[in-house]
Order: sequence, then structure tokens, then C-alpha cells
Amino acid sequence: MGSEMSETTSRSDDYESVIGQSAQGIAEFDDDRHGLIHKVQHALHVTPSLVPLIVLLLSIIIFGILLGSKFFSPFALTLILQQVQIVGILGAAQSLVILTAGIDLSVGAIMVLSSVVMGQFTFRYGIPAPMAIAFGLACGTLCGFINGWLVAKVKLPPFIVTLGMWQIVLATNFLYSANETIRSQDIAAEAPMLQLFGAKVQIGGAVLTVGVIFMVLLVVVLAYVLKHTAWGRHVYAVGDDPEAAELSGVQVKRTLISVYMLSGLICAFAGWALIGRIGSVSPTSGQLGNIESITAVVIGGISLFGGRGSIMGMLFGALIVGVFTLGLRLLGADAQWTYLLIGLLIIAAVAVDQWIRKVSV
Repeated sequence: MGSEMSETTSRSDDYESVIGQSAQGIAEFDDDRHGLIHKVQHALHVTPSLVPLIVLLLSIIIFGILLGSKFFSPFALTLILQQVQIVGILGAAQSLVILTAGIDLSVGAIMVLSSVVMGQFTFRYGIPAPMAIAFGLACGTLCGFINGWLVAKVKLPPFIVTLGMWQIVLATNFLYSANETIRSQDIAAEAPMLQLFGAKVQIGGAVLTVGVIFMVLLVVVLAYVLKHTAWGRHVYAVGDDPEAAELSGVQVKRTLISVYMLSGLICAFAGWALIGRIGSVSPTSGQLGNIESITAVVIGGISLFGGRGSIMGMLFGALIVGVFTLGLRLLGADAQWTYLLIGLLIIAAVAVDQWIRKVSV
């Protein structure tokens, strides 16, 4: 009897020892989950625009140290804004689509076609500039609607749909315009409203354009809408999990179509801004708009898998490209270094995004 009691006591001690070790393991796991790395990971998950903001500030500081007052002058800093205004507007359109886990390869082509419609309606048909601009905006919205309808209703992959739309719009652009450029002098003389986005506003030593002001206001408004409205929450929900979003009452198809339509409209505004930026209406301009907008979005921390990211981060991403471009140019470096560094930033941004996605909120 005493032997049995001793054996039972021994087993009980062993059991308590195992439980204690397990509890200690759980405690260690919890400590690891609440360690510094996990806290950083969680902070970046909650605020995805934090990484591009840090990179932007560091790049400004580094180029400021290397170039001094040449870089920190109001003219140089506002020149960066002027250079990225088209990319920033297109990036806003691209951000909306990528947040729904899609991608739009046609944003640059829609931008150029919209600008061509504005110019041709004014000079070929004699339509007043305000009406011609309205037709251009409607053209961009229609292209976006077609993209959205094919993605939402026909269930075609966004990559394929927008790749096809890119080719169709590009061909339509050249056929309709007959590859003719409307000169800056003619626009300034007969339809100056087409060049509105190029008008300059001087504040002290800083020189801003209407296009820059529009870009900043657009990003601020979209950031508010995405964060504080039901439509914005639906956009994130669709990008995160469309099936779960539909089960929770979100009208996924309507949301997708509205996103692509709004994207097309923003591209049309980018077309209007493009006329102001270059002064003329050229069917061959803006050829890199697709790649540049995706670059700004990716560097800006918006996940290519959808459902996570901030449109403010996209603006930071565009500004990073602008800072590197101007900074290296002022240093006299070869332009290829800009592409190399931007390429590294893109790969690093995707790697960071994959790491952040592992966090469990």
C-alpha cells in the first residue's frame, strides 16, 4: 500500500513538472510574441505608410547632407512635387484598384486617351474647352466602367482585363489622334483652360502648380474616404476576402465596378494635368505611367495582395522616387543609378510586405 502511494505521488510530481514546463514554454512564447520585433511588425501592420515615410525622411536627410542648400532650397523641394504630380494622381487611381487585390495596367493609356479627347474635341470639332474636358473625363470613366464590369460581372482576372484594355486604348488613341500633336502655342492661344493644371502659384520661394495642389487634395480626400466611410471599408473588405465580405452584406460587384470607374475618372484628371505639365496634347506622352504608378504604390507599402495599405503611403512612395531622381541628378550620377536604386526599393518593399503579413492581429 505504501509502495502504491509512493508511486502515485511520484507520478503526480512528474505530471506537475510537465505542466510547469509547458506553462513555462507558453510564457516564453508569449514573451516572444510581445518582444520588440513583434511590436515593430505589429506597428507596421497597423500603419503601413510608416516604412515609406521613414525611407522618405532618410533619403531627404542623406541628400541634404550631400548637397546642402542646393537640395534644401524651396525651389528644389517644390520641383520634386512638380515632377511627381502625374505619378501621384495615377498612383491614387492604381491604389484603389490594388486595394481590391486587382491591378490596372491601363491607367497610363486611359490618361493619354482622355487628354487626346479633350484636345481633339476642342480643336477638331470646335467644342468649348469646358465641354471638351467633360467629355475627356467621361471617356476615362467609361474605360474604367468597362474594366470593372469585366472583372466583377464576367469574372475575368484584372491583370488580363486591364492588359487587353491597355492595348485597345493605346491603339484607339493613335488611330483617333492620327498620331498628331496639338502644339502648346495653339492651346495657350485658343483654349488655355486645357493648361489649367500647369498654372503656377508662388508661395515665398516655393513654386507650386495647380496640378500639385490637386494631387495633394486628391490624396487627402481619398485617405479620408477610405478610412472613414462605409464605401472605403467595403473596398478594404473586398481586397482582404471577397467571399467573407459578401457574406457580411457587402455588394462586392458594385464595389468593384465603382472602384474601377473612380480609377478611370482619376486617370482622366491625370490626362488633364498632363496637358498642363507638358503644355501640349501628345498621343505619345505618358507611356511609362503604368509602371510608374505601380512603383509608387509598391514602394508606398500598399500590399499587392489587397486589403492593406494607405494611399498616403503611395504619395510617400512617389516622393521617394522624386527625391532619388532629383538628388542623383544634382550629384551628377548616371540616370541608371536611379533605376537600380528604385528596383532595389521595389524588391525590399515587397519583402517587407510579406514579413508584415505574417503578423497575427
